[in-house]
Amino acid sequence: MLDIFSHILPAKYSKALARKAPAGFHLDNLNRALPTITRLEDRFRLMDKYDGYRQVLTIASPSVESVFSPDDALELARLANDELADLVVKHPDRFAAGVAILPMNDVDQALQELDRVIKDLNLKGIQVFTSIGGRPMSSAEFMPIYKKMAQVDLPIWIHPHRTHDRPDYQDETMSKYLIYSLFGWPYETTAAMTRLVFSGILDECPGIKFLTHHCGAMVPYFRERISQFYEDADQLLHAQFLKKLQKPPLDYFGMFYNDTAVSGNTSALMCAYSFCGAGRMLFGTDMPFDAQMGDFLIRETIRSIHEMDIPESEKQDIFEHNARRLLNL
Repeated sequence: MLDIFSHILPAKYSKALARKAPAGFHLDNLNRALPTITRLEDRFRLMDKYDGYRQVLTIASPSVESVFSPDDALELARLANDELADLVVKHPDRFAAGVAILPMNDVDQALQELDRVIKDLNLKGIQVFTSIGGRPMSSAEFMPIYKKMAQVDLPIWIHPHRTHDRPDYQDETMSKYLIYSLFGWPYETTAAMTRLVFSGILDECPGIKFLTHHCGAMVPYFRERISQFYEDADQLLHAQFLKKLQKPPLDYFGMFYNDTAVSGNTSALMCAYSFCGAGRMLFGTDMPFDAQMGDFLIRETIRSIHEMDIPESEKQDIFEHNARRLLNL
């Protein structure tokens, strides 16, 4: 089993992040609540409970560009990427690959770091957040990064970004009841996917591979609504944004790869399966973000895939084979 979306804050990077962070940045609270996010001995003890379980490592929030200046973001990204590469080399029985982060608030520096992580560190993709300094992933300024990723044939992990200071209603100042994360993050992923579809990036960068968190977010559940809205827009509104697409919008939404991080919900997995098929689904847990330091998410995600009413061969594709193909392992 290859967990395509497990999170980590490597020790040196975590300390540097805390040292450079502005006042009120409560990284220590996170490390205390989730020791498996940094401490390898705790992570390994948990992983030992699951035979054949290995991880692809992604850096946990925040994105460096959302907190730091371009120079500090580059310094932190380089530190994180070096540590990821080192972990993969030192513990190949635990970690199959690492996913780089880039200082996305300086595209030139991001491209230089991208070359380094691919050529020198052998990392297997990059993670990009749905909001990049308040700008959408589909902004034209990021196109050189996407063209490079299509050229090297490695995927881009999409991680949602929305904070508690984005209120649920205009007359409030804060989101309540964890709405910003619980429901806001799947919305942000869906919005980012939609912007990527209609920006034309999927046509301009043939072969580009995007991997969504939380199983395609809202898209599989709303597939018919998506189809109906855009078909009506074409027929009734003559929407200009549809005219530059070479295929129907749903065809583009079906080009995304999707992890299985839906907290063990088999019916949600079957909904995604009916939309994109097993070939676009990859085992991913969101570990360690649960009250059991990741144990719940690993255990329940494994169970939910086993309970899918699909052939065993397709379950193995989801658990491991798709990830190996996507990452060129």
